[in-house]
Parts: sequence; C-alpha cells; structure tokens
Amino acid sequence: MNYLEIIVITLVKILIIFTIMMLTVSYLVYFERRISAWVQNRLGPNRVGWEGVLQPFADVFKLLLKEDIVPLVANKPLHTLAPILALFVAFSTYAVIPFGPDITVFGYKVSLVVADINMGILYVLALTSLGVYAITFAGWSSGSKYSLFGGVRASAQMISYEVSMGFSVAGVLLFAESLRPVAIVEAQSGWMWNAVLQPIGFITFLVSAFAETNRLPFDLPEAEPELVGGFHTEYSSMKFAGFFLAEYANMIIASALIVTLYLGGWQIPYIELLGLPSWLTAAIQVAGFFFKVGFLLFFFLWVRWTIPRFRYDQLMSLGWKVMFPLSLINLVWVAVLIMIFKL
Repeated sequence: MNYLEIIVITLVKILIIFTIMMLTVSYLVYFERRISAWVQNRLGPNRVGWEGVLQPFADVFKLLLKEDIVPLVANKPLHTLAPILALFVAFSTYAVIPFGPDITVFGYKVSLVVADINMGILYVLALTSLGVYAITFAGWSSGSKYSLFGGVRASAQMISYEVSMGFSVAGVLLFAESLRPVAIVEAQSGWMWNAVLQPIGFITFLVSAFAETNRLPFDLPEAEPELVGGFHTEYSSMKFAGFFLAEYANMIIASALIVTLYLGGWQIPYIELLGLPSWLTAAIQVAGFFFKVGFLLFFFLWVRWTIPRFRYDQLMSLGWKVMFPLSLINLVWVAVLIMIFKL
C-alpha cells in the first residue's frame, strides 16, 4: 500500500472507532440509569423516545443550551483547558487497543487497530497518567475549596494505584515478552488467558481500574456528600459535559484494556478448530471482543450501585497495604511460572 492508502484506511478506522465510542458513551448513561433503577426497584427513564431510549440525546441538548458560568476567581485558561485535556486523553488512548485480528478488505490486509506500535502499552500508561492533570487543573483553577480538595484527592489516589497497576501489567509483559498489544493478545491463544494464569494480577488491575476511572467505590475526588461535586463543582454547560463524557469514555478504555491484557482480547478458545470461513471467524472474534467489553461495562455500572464509597483513609490503606504487596507477589508468581514451565 502507498502512503495515501494507508492514511485513508487509518482515517476510516479512526472514524469508525470514534463513532462507536460516542454512541456507547451516550447509551452508557442510559444503561447507568436503567441498571440503578433495576437495583433499587425503580422504573428509570421511560418518557423520552421509546421507553427512554432518546434520553441521552435530550441530555445533550439540555447541556448545550445551558449557560457556561465561570467563577470570577477562576483561572480561566486552565479552567477551560481541563475538560479539553480530559477528553483528549480519553479518546487518544484507544488508538493502540486492537479489537480483532487482521482482515482482508478489497484485497488490502487491514489490521483492526488504529496504530499497531511496538511500545503500545507504554503509550497507554503514559496517557492514562495524564488524566489526573485534567482533574488537578480543574480543582485548582476553579477557585473553590471543594474543587481543590477533589483535585488533591485525585492526585493522591493516582499515586496510590498507579504503582499497583504498573506491577500488574509487568506480569502480563513477562508472559508476552512484548509491549505490543497485538502480541499480548496473540500470546493468550487457547486457554492461556492471563486472568487464568495470574488471577491476583487480574484482580489487582481490575480494582486499580476502578480507582483510575474515579468510579464507586473509589469516587473520592467528586464525593458529593463531602465535596458537593468535587473537582467539577464549578463547571456547567458543555465543560461539565466534557468531564461527564470523559468519565464514561475512560470506562470503555479501562474495560477494553482489561480485555486486551487479561481476557484474551479478541481470542475465543479453539475457535479455529471449528473450520469456519476466515471472514466468519474474524467476525465472531470481533463480536467476542465487544461482548467482553460490554460485560465489563455492566460490571462497572453494577458495582456503583452495589458497594458503598470507601472512606479516604480506607482507600489509601487498601492501595499501599494490600494492592501494592499483592502486585509484587503476582510478579514473583509469574517469574516462577516462566522459570519452571518455560511459558
């Protein structure tokens, strides 16, 4: 393929992924309300559209029409930059996450990932660590003590859980012997899913993902009973919508990353033994990837309405006294497995 064809194919993949992400984010809000209603034995949204199906679009129009209020004491450039940075991080991370095997379209071999780079996992970790800057900027620039407390909490929370998350990912990289997400998925063929081989690392990473996305039971940066709204207390209109959108986009990224690192990515155990046509096998594998991501998104929503919020001291204690030692134990376990079984 020449450079023009590569650019066109890449732009098409970006457009497809962006569309899927935007639609999924819109309807995650709807499903959040439906699942919360189901858990609490309520009806949930059932007025706008067909049984509330158009409620997400009504919310968007409402936010578009609201007035953008900026406090007089706010640092306006940083106050505006914060939601933009949050959105940039949320939508840039997906570039290196593969959602299917290579396919052939009109004679061209197309990889189902926007950027298949060798340092993909480092790219993801670098971008996700930038997300806390958006929250910190928002908290400091708002000129509100509640917002500032939320930003400081987000920084401390990130430091506590990034370490455990990094050591958990290190175990995956030892098995795959690569930083390339596609290679990590290929290393989990058959039953060799990392969730099976290193369950401690899987659980540690899963809990860290809840803390990274600021979801209950770790939503301390915005804890409404204590901090009104935390870091986005002084935001309104589309700036608030930007943070709202980024939170749900980060949930999708976290779920896709968990599937890629621990649940085999698009791999479905021994599907190649069925002797199906290559196009059908690829379609089933892509569907399998999105099914796994959908299940994890449901788990994120379910946990929010099931487990109460941790106290701040409990969160710090869990991060340093439980998660950190467990992630180290997992790393030793993986090294022993590799040494004994030559995996």
